[in-house]
Amino acid sequence: MTVRAFALVFGVSLLSVSAAVAAEPSVTAHKLAPVAESAMFPVATEVRLGGDAKQTRFVVDLTQKIDVATFMLADPYRVVIDLPQVTFKLSAQAGEQGRGLVKAFRYGLIMQGGSRIVLDTKGPVRVDKAFTLAAVGDQPARLVIDLSPTDRDSFLRNIAMQDRTPRTSSKTAFSVSPEAAGDPRPLIVVDPGHGGIDSGTKSGNGQDEKDVVLAFGLMLRDKLLKTGKYRVAMTRSDDTFIPLTERVQFARARKASLFISIHADSIPRSEGQAEGASVYTLSARASDAEAARLAETENKSDVIAGVDLTSEPNDVANILIDLAQRETKAFSLQFARDLVGEFKTSTRLHMHPLKSAGFIVLKAPDVPSVLVELGYMSTKDDLVHLMSSDWRARTADSVVHAVDAFFAPRLAGAGAN
Repeated sequence: MTVRAFALVFGVSLLSVSAAVAAEPSVTAHKLAPVAESAMFPVATEVRLGGDAKQTRFVVDLTQKIDVATFMLADPYRVVIDLPQVTFKLSAQAGEQGRGLVKAFRYGLIMQGGSRIVLDTKGPVRVDKAFTLAAVGDQPARLVIDLSPTDRDSFLRNIAMQDRTPRTSSKTAFSVSPEAAGDPRPLIVVDPGHGGIDSGTKSGNGQDEKDVVLAFGLMLRDKLLKTGKYRVAMTRSDDTFIPLTERVQFARARKASLFISIHADSIPRSEGQAEGASVYTLSARASDAEAARLAETENKSDVIAGVDLTSEPNDVANILIDLAQRETKAFSLQFARDLVGEFKTSTRLHMHPLKSAGFIVLKAPDVPSVLVELGYMSTKDDLVHLMSSDWRARTADSVVHAVDAFFAPRLAGAGAN
């Protein structure tokens, strides 16, 4: 397709082409619907792809002109578009099908005040143009990205020349408040998986994992606080993306006594049907093929969000070699067993409920950590449970009972002093 044909298809004048955390916010209510939209943010109303393998154009219609920045990442090949915070009002299927040089794309919140679009490309590409147009007459404002193919060497050279400043969400300088520092109660970190641009798995009726696990995490937080025995911090309490290593750092910086990551699995129909809850601990070798598959999937969260993994610290990536982690792993397994025992009285368990694999989010060497898969969003009966507030309440109570059992010797010793 020629540049002139591009302009005619997308309604962009050729004359215009040259224009160009983790915090702990307060949450008072939660539900399984996406985070409420605010009228103060620009709105993305439509998105489309056009072109072929020689030239591909990506266009987003917006309610107002915005500033954008693009960069590229390799292995896999991606083009990342950073925007100010945008409310996306696109079709449920937007991004699932690609065209030309683009295999698929995704979009969402990357941090408070910032949104991101990630284009998965079929190979190395070059960003020929990246610009926005103001609204004119009855035509909306538009974001336009033009891509063309290139070779891998040129792609990597372009990456090396990029300004790397705005690449990822801002790193948080984690600290503990004076009040928390003087509180002897154990700190439990609740980690709802995914968030923001990373929706996690999706049910057949369009429910996102990130919303399901956030609702459960908030309920678990409230129930733990109600006991009065624990302090609780959440890696996210809204629809915000948090990189995997920042979740680990969040717990370590606060000297957490326990880290509980909440997820809800999905399995392709071609691989059969699975059901029930399971609890995972960290190991260098996965306990079975399903555990290995899940760990590989969950460990891709940063890739999905367009995070530059080359900047991640090696101490987290290589944490398994630290022999000092043996005691932490033993405590993690103890809590996992307690939790599976409690789940037997409240919810259906997977046929093999206690598993292990190399989850990045469990790699804190000094914080006992587990990953809880509440059930399978791809299984009808499990999804009914996951969407039930009564089921979530019973299951959260089971987690609280397991936490009580895990800390009972420590709390009893503290009370005796």
